Amino acid sequence: MPTVSPSCPPFREEEALMGTPLRLVAALAAAAACVAALAGCGASSSGTTAASGTTSAMATPAGTAPATGAAFPVTVKAGNGDVTLKSYPTRIVSLAPTATEDLYAVGAGSQVVAVDQDSDYPDGVPKTSLSGLTPNIEAIARYNPSLVIASQDSGGLVAGMTKLGIPVLIEPAAASIAAAYAQILQVGQATGHADKAVSVVAGMERQIAGYVKQAGASHQDLTYYWELSANPFYSAASSTFIGQVVGLFGLKNIADEADKASDGGYPELSQEYIVTAKPQIIFLADNQAADGGQTPAIVANRPGWSGIPAVQNHEVVGLNDDIASRWGPRLPQLVGEIAQAVEQASK
Repeated sequence: MPTVSPSCPPFREEEALMGTPLRLVAALAAAAACVAALAGCGASSSGTTAASGTTSAMATPAGTAPATGAAFPVTVKAGNGDVTLKSYPTRIVSLAPTATEDLYAVGAGSQVVAVDQDSDYPDGVPKTSLSGLTPNIEAIARYNPSLVIASQDSGGLVAGMTKLGIPVLIEPAAASIAAAYAQILQVGQATGHADKAVSVVAGMERQIAGYVKQAGASHQDLTYYWELSANPFYSAASSTFIGQVVGLFGLKNIADEADKASDGGYPELSQEYIVTAKPQIIFLADNQAADGGQTPAIVANRPGWSGIPAVQNHEVVGLNDDIASRWGPRLPQLVGEIAQAVEQASK
């Protein structure tokens, strides 16, 4: 029986876990090792990777396994332990936006019959009123799934599905880039698309490495503030997933000095603290209407903020909140936005 057990350490979506609100060279190396280890399963470099933003599903007739040599049963080591799928899953329910993106990226889109209410990418996903935070076992079961994927085991999800004989993969908020890669590989293996998953991860690695090389990885002279929310002002320390992503460029995080063990990497900062720290770049992960609608103009008009270098030099960056809060195949796009800001601030 094949077993996927990458030797890698096991964001919004991570804010929903924000009881969980929401270096990397080593993480990337570990992820590369995982890819290399799984490549022996028959990796192929053909197809478009999700790193380019294209996540169209593989055209596989429903109910039939893809012609990739995928062997079932297969056991995947997920967040909830070893999960065995006895056969190719033809009806998948996704209860997490990142999982949905992963599924379509690896070519399993044609197998997806329902996604949760927060899954909005790629266009055309079978969105429903299902919730990953408060899952309704009966409502999920109505879709007759052969596999359910979620980011957390809420409301007795795993136990409820297990009683019905339905396997569940729990793919929690990633703690590192390596973990994000490992999840994509796991989703690929569980759905019969291991080779495409390896290709997707390899493409992500290439794009991210390219952005880091382009912008440079040694910018310890540049400070930044990552805003998750305003009033109260929550940020992400370097120990978090997003802190590690920004850390690829060597920036200094102003939240680190305020971070306490009890904050879990997401300290609440006062306006006075932020103004005094004088960050040279501000990243807004709360600029969409649903997340607070913060914009560079609003930031500039906050009392005292006009003296912050990032405001004075127009280095307040409004991010795509969805991409900034997920850890899936669009991660290179986020790294690209960060790289652009770093290059501009370095001039």
